[in-house]
Amino acid sequence: MELFHMVLRITCGIILVSLVRMTMAKHAPIGRYPILMPNVHPDRPELYLCTPVKVDYTKNYYIVGFEPNATMNTAHHMLLYGCGKPGTNRPVWDCGEMSRHMMMNEYDDESFSPCGKGAHSQIIYAWARDAPKLELPDGVGFKVGLDSPIKYIILQVHYAHVDQFKDGSRDDSGIFIHYTLEPMPKQAGVLLLGTAGEILPHSVEKMEASCDITEHKEIHPFAYRTHTHGLGKVVSGYRVRRDDQGVDHWTLLGKRDPLTPQMFYPVENREPIRFGDRLAARCTMKSDRDTITRIGATNEDEMCNFYLMYYVNNDEPLNTKYCFSMGPPQYRWEFPSSDLNNIPDIAASTL
Repeated sequence: MELFHMVLRITCGIILVSLVRMTMAKHAPIGRYPILMPNVHPDRPELYLCTPVKVDYTKNYYIVGFEPNATMNTAHHMLLYGCGKPGTNRPVWDCGEMSRHMMMNEYDDESFSPCGKGAHSQIIYAWARDAPKLELPDGVGFKVGLDSPIKYIILQVHYAHVDQFKDGSRDDSGIFIHYTLEPMPKQAGVLLLGTAGEILPHSVEKMEASCDITEHKEIHPFAYRTHTHGLGKVVSGYRVRRDDQGVDHWTLLGKRDPLTPQMFYPVENREPIRFGDRLAARCTMKSDRDTITRIGATNEDEMCNFYLMYYVNNDEPLNTKYCFSMGPPQYRWEFPSSDLNNIPDIAASTL
């Protein structure tokens, strides 16, 4: 199935719309394309399924919006990956949660990653908890196709519960993408900060990550998203910039209760992030469980994710797509090895 081949059905017949000719108009139209599960039957709890859409390689397309087609009663969360090639040639496959498998490299003969081994891989959109649609700012788009390393878009859906499918019913959860052929002067990107680690029983734990911006590019943050499972209380993200005296200045990018709708929200500060800055994220978790909770794919596990969506002016997005730490007890902001100071400890964990 070729992406972006749109057919308009009307009463008097079928009209094929030439998107190439339409883009010659003064105001290029916005197309809408479904990336949906092909009526799958989830047969066990905590199942992750992936399905691919092949992008037309002959043109550049710019994704400018995302419209979810799911409810939290059916899908725990959904991700869209931009890939150089899919994890397998199958039309639908069992795929694991990205962060866990990236850390542990534990795919088996029946499960495959969303993107192929060694291929380009990045997250371009994430959804959970009945978040509404997202439209990108004017002039901003994710480039896919001809001049982009993104040749496939992979939809991943996590089915945490499958009671509603025991009667044999099927599912077409997914995302409608909004796109245009008109070149966008601002290319969008997503940087995901996350952790591994564990949370002790009956404790409050701070799961933290940080990474340096090592590329000579100026990125403009405009949206953020937080994600945990049930133990998350606050997720916060910061830009950290060190002055000439060696003091770190922390600028809040976003902070949310992760159990509210997990949509992309406008950032708190849109000042550019540049070479030499650092990004840092913290998830404050509270456990009343009698057992250790570890990072993993199921509802009994936890996750700590902070997504930062940004754009670059007349440039390519960062080559860096992911920033993960080992999490507690191996990694904390306060450890000397993290090389952070002036940490806003209370503000980062309170709303």
